[in-house]
Amino acid sequence: MLLRYFYDEKLAHASYLVGCQAKGVAVVVDPMRNIEPYAELAEKENMKIIGALETHIHADFVSGSRELADRFGTTLYLSDEGGEGWTYENISHLDHQLLKDGDEFVIGNLVFKTMHTPGHTPESISFFLTDRGGIADKPMGIFTGDFVFVGDVGRPDLLEKAAGMQGTSESGARAMFTSIKRFKELPDYLQVWPAHGAGSACGKALGAVPSTTVGYEKQFNWAMQFDKEADFIAALLDGQPEPPYYFAVMKHVNKVGIELIKNLPELKVLETVEEAEEAVAAGHQVLDTRHAKDFADGHMEGTINIPLNNSFTNWAGWIVDYEKSLYLLTDPAQLHEILSALRSIGIDNVAGFADVNCILNKATDLETYENISPLEAQKMLTKGDVNLLDVRNQSEYDAGNIDKAQHIMLGTLRKRLDEVEDDKKLIVHCLSGGRSAIAVSILQAAGVKDVVNMDGGYGRWKREVSQEENSVTT
Repeated sequence: MLLRYFYDEKLAHASYLVGCQAKGVAVVVDPMRNIEPYAELAEKENMKIIGALETHIHADFVSGSRELADRFGTTLYLSDEGGEGWTYENISHLDHQLLKDGDEFVIGNLVFKTMHTPGHTPESISFFLTDRGGIADKPMGIFTGDFVFVGDVGRPDLLEKAAGMQGTSESGARAMFTSIKRFKELPDYLQVWPAHGAGSACGKALGAVPSTTVGYEKQFNWAMQFDKEADFIAALLDGQPEPPYYFAVMKHVNKVGIELIKNLPELKVLETVEEAEEAVAAGHQVLDTRHAKDFADGHMEGTINIPLNNSFTNWAGWIVDYEKSLYLLTDPAQLHEILSALRSIGIDNVAGFADVNCILNKATDLETYENISPLEAQKMLTKGDVNLLDVRNQSEYDAGNIDKAQHIMLGTLRKRLDEVEDDKKLIVHCLSGGRSAIAVSILQAAGVKDVVNMDGGYGRWKREVSQEENSVTT
């Protein structure tokens, strides 16, 4: 048997290729939209991809199952649990098998058995894997999707918070409590292969380890330690992070389908400053993907900065308007990576791009913003001629904040611009300075020009300003 792990760091998403080497066939569990890594491995190992398994209708990325079906004619193995409203649509033209609790199917010498594990979503299922190429007659592991993670379990509140389905948080939590009871009955030796790791918004305390075991999670997963349902529900719903806006889009996309990547239109190449300026003037979104420091030193007015790093996909999902055309100002060498990241969350409305350095070198009137230290910010705040905006998550703000700081979480800023207190110079901060830099770009693009970024954020404020205050007191 061949088992390979694929991990998208920008989404904290794990997927798996499982193959029977004896028969030369393989399947992919919870595939990402970019299927090229699976195709390359299958070719290298002389295997044919014949199946795509989905543990549930994902909310945080576009599934690659339909891409695999188009490329390889794979069979889709999908949940038939959850009741009305939780069935996949537009799959009649695809080879597929709908699965209920206890159903089995065979791939070469590999046997997959379905276990209905609702809680994260009503239709969620997990897959036991048994390799019968030898003498084994029991499963070696379980693909849990967003049911059980390393050190955590899937959150049940996404349907309510992201998709507006009222009352589903508590019912999902109750279902999760029941699913965990079944999980605790499984043998300790079973390996656990989840669909996400640390950084995913599908839970609140995911570990950064690729896999675990049932026995380990029984002992050390916080969610496995409750005997009373009410206590478990309260603990599970408490402290869950804000779900990105794009989660609601992903639920719809993965349920009904999305355009195949091969059918997306070619990108227009913007070669002049005037073309880039016209895109901004026409109301299109123009995204600059450079490092925040470079953007601060000079950028086109009206553009927004989301640096290409491991947080790029998350903030793009929060900030980019899916209904408007998007243009990119970037390094052409990074274009493929950026497009893959955007398409992984269904942002297919990229109309064109420009070589950012080439364009900016020709521009004559660039906008800038200033980065100031916490000590400089403190002096300005003491004089009382500035406002302070904190763009961290709610849990971070609740754990500690600067006096009189207005709080608007970064992901929600574009929809709450009318709330921003901008009657004075505005200082923006987050924990370390990265998110606040994105916020400054959003504010400038919206016309709030008298704005600065607090370099080092709240973390540096605590180290430097608090230390100075204590020193003066002493």
